[in-house]
Amino acid sequence: MKGIILAAGRGTRLYPMTKPVCKPLLPVYDKPLIYYPLSVLMQAGIDQVLVIVPPGEEDTFAALLGDGSHLGMTIRYTVQPVARGIADALLIGRDFLAGDDLCLILGDNIFWAPNLADTLKHAAAGNQGATVFGCYVEDPRPFGVVEFDQSGRAISIEEKPRNPRSNYVVPGLYFYHNDALDIAASLTPSARGELEITDVNLAFLRRDQLQVIPLQDNYLWMDAGNADSLLAAAQAIHDLQQSTEQYVGCIEEIAHREGWISTQQLHKLGDELSMTAYGKHLLSL
Repeated sequence: MKGIILAAGRGTRLYPMTKPVCKPLLPVYDKPLIYYPLSVLMQAGIDQVLVIVPPGEEDTFAALLGDGSHLGMTIRYTVQPVARGIADALLIGRDFLAGDDLCLILGDNIFWAPNLADTLKHAAAGNQGATVFGCYVEDPRPFGVVEFDQSGRAISIEEKPRNPRSNYVVPGLYFYHNDALDIAASLTPSARGELEITDVNLAFLRRDQLQVIPLQDNYLWMDAGNADSLLAAAQAIHDLQQSTEQYVGCIEEIAHREGWISTQQLHKLGDELSMTAYGKHLLSL
């Protein structure tokens, strides 16, 4: 299984902050926003990742993450020439995937849970078509809303409904069989001119191959798409790291835990950041 991060948004809702820098490169407390979705893929055991970025930004992202070799990974970059929706990432990533299954995550989504790695690995191993997650929110109208029957099976997904049928929404994290690429290729743009990821999920639902895993109460999911949510995300990360003494989104630590780099390699990375709390954390492991 390979991973794709869709980080091609210009972040217009964050102007003027994102005029000189892409949204996924903005800081969220003590690390760039893109560290958080990358860490999710890594916790799922995925060490080959494609990052889809805006035109002209490949070098900027590569300056931060490189080719992934320092993490025992492979990280590649490509562009989304025109914003055509989330499902367009499946078409852009076809050559990179080379027939493999995939996990797609949005570049502004943050996930945390004490047992997140186990949940992600279980989802990846048990995926029979499409596996997504359900998050409870007070106002589900801006999202794709999933409806369950009495047995807990997903029976419908509706994109940005005026009258939601539940309070469970599908966040920007999707495990797909490679069939998803052909499904995406068959889509026609929606009324807003985009290839909708909800239409991909509905195709798997009609095949009875969609699994929706509701996340439990002790999780964090945030969509850092505007100034208020970016601030709230930074505060949430700060509070988690203070209360749990765990570093959220620490990609070097995860690479070490997954066995992709040695303790010596980990400490070398920590030495480069030794003047920061982040670097001291790496050296303490």
